[in-house]
Formats: sequence, structure tokens, C-alpha cells
Amino acid sequence: MAKQYKVAVLGATGMVGKVMMQVLEERNFPISEFVPLASSRTAGSSVTFKGKKYEVIEANENSFKGIDIVLSSAGAKVSAKLAPAAVKAGAVVVDNTSHFRMDPEVPLVVPEVNGHAIKKHKGIIANPNCSTAQLVLALKPIHDAAKIKRVVVSTYQSTSGWGKEAVALLEAQVKAWSEGKPIPEDKSIFLKQIAFNVIPHIDKFLDNGYSKEEIKMVNETQKILEDDSIKVTATAVRVPVTIGHSEAVNIETEKKLTAAEVRKLLAAFPTVKVVDDPANGGYPTPIECAGKDDTFIGRIREDISVPCGIDLWIVSDNLRRGAALNAVLIAEKLISDGLI
Repeated sequence: MAKQYKVAVLGATGMVGKVMMQVLEERNFPISEFVPLASSRTAGSSVTFKGKKYEVIEANENSFKGIDIVLSSAGAKVSAKLAPAAVKAGAVVVDNTSHFRMDPEVPLVVPEVNGHAIKKHKGIIANPNCSTAQLVLALKPIHDAAKIKRVVVSTYQSTSGWGKEAVALLEAQVKAWSEGKPIPEDKSIFLKQIAFNVIPHIDKFLDNGYSKEEIKMVNETQKILEDDSIKVTATAVRVPVTIGHSEAVNIETEKKLTAAEVRKLLAAFPTVKVVDDPANGGYPTPIECAGKDDTFIGRIREDISVPCGIDLWIVSDNLRRGAALNAVLIAEKLISDGLI
């Protein structure tokens, strides 16, 4: 019988935590015991995993005794405090927050792109920003074939990237608008109305005019592709979509690639699906990608403004592919590589 593992999901009642549980169940992850952990706010509530109800336990520094793998998505401050405690207790932590991503001692991993980096882990492995995860899946085969010089990315990020409160706010604003009532606002979530609007503001703004979300994409892309020479600039935008992040990406390479060559490279890459027949509606949108494991790419064309450029449209389920599935894939690779 194959070895089984005691697995905890930290942040089990959040949007990503719930999808983590779904993915673990769907992929029949080898679990001997399942432990749902969350903050005091939702501790005591119940979650269902593999048809069985579990009481959610309040997470603290003593919650990890005997646990082999922790999938964490409970916020950066929580991870900063609890991930080291979990490692001290003997667990390996796959962390979905921003706290450890740029730590030089912590691998930042998308398994299809840089799975080899997992071997360097010292107890913690970081999951990238969901926008970065889908971006590097497209960039990796192109970079290997033609060496990328520069990337310009504009994101169209769904409200679930902020959290369940943002999704609820979008739904409340649409409902109020449809009923002719005043539009509710919550400045702690979005400074502007999100319904029927787009907001070029995700996370805090920095002194250089970029937002933290944009700089995350710059730094994380270079780290995952292991090449600081790649120049990246990003504009991150929130859109009135529930699930699914989209990206318009312009790539400049050292070597010329045709659109046909790029389609072939992308189609052969794991967990990437090319949907590229635009005249007949063959391009991906968030609605079609929700609940799917793949990252979908279309609108593949040669950039007419430079000799060696490609334009892409990338769409992926941010909760699933960008967060939950990536974490589970990391855990699966830990097992397959004999690292746990």
C-alpha cells in the first residue's frame, strides 16, 4: 500500500481553502488523516471532505503535531507566524500567501515550469501570485525556444482574487443596480464601484507608481524562470468578474518565432490549452475557464511593431489553477520525488 499523509489545510473556510479541499478529493491525494484549520472567526464551523464532516479547528502554533503536509492559504500575517511553527513540528508547508515568495531561502514553484526547485526546500515552498502562475506557464516554452527579452502584461483580475467579501460586494452592487436602489460601497475592499466598472488598482501603490500586485508579477516571474535579465512591466486591473483572471501579454524575444510556432510550443506544454480560432469565437474567457485545471491561451499573433514579438491572451481560474491546484501539484511532486 502506498504511503499516506496527514494533511492540514490552513484557511479551510476561505475561497482558496475550499477549492484546495476539492482538488485534494478529486485527485485522490493519499491522505491518512485530514485536518481543517482556520482563524477563531470560523473555528467551530464544519467543512465536508470526502463525504465526511469535519469541525474546523482554530489554528495556532501548536496545531501541527504529527502533520506531514500543510497547504496554507490564510493570509501573509498568519503564514509568517504559523508556517515556521509547522516546519518546527515536522511538516512541509506549501504556502499560498505572499509572505515567503521572494525569500531567497524559499523555492517559488509552478511545477510544470520549475519543479526542480522543490528539491531546495527547507520546510516551506511558496505558491506564486495566481496571475504570475498562469503567465509563466505561457512564458516558459517560449523562453526555452527563443529567449524572452521583455514582457508587457495587463491583467483583468476577478473579484475572487480579493476574497469572498469582494465577490459578495460585486453581487450586491449588481443587485442594487438592477432594482434601482443606491449602489452599496465598501472602501475597505474597492475605492471605486466594481459593478460595471474596471479599477486599475490592486494592492497598495508604491513610490515608483506601480502597485504591489504589479511588482509581485515582475519579481516572481524572474524568480520562477530563473532569469533576472527578463524585463517585465505590468498593469494590474480589477474587473467585475467572479472567477477567472485574464491577461493581455506582449512578449519580445531574441529569436524570431512565428505565431504558428508559438501555437505548437504552447499546445505541447503541460496543463496549457490553446484555443485560437478568433473569427469563430475560438478564444478563452473567464466563464469557460472556471472550474478547469488548464490555462487557456488564444489571440496568438505576431507583434507588428517589433521584429521578434508575440501577443497572447491568457485566461485561467485563479482560485483553482492559480492557487489550489498549484499547491496540490507541489505536494504531489514532493511525494513523487521522494522529498517527504
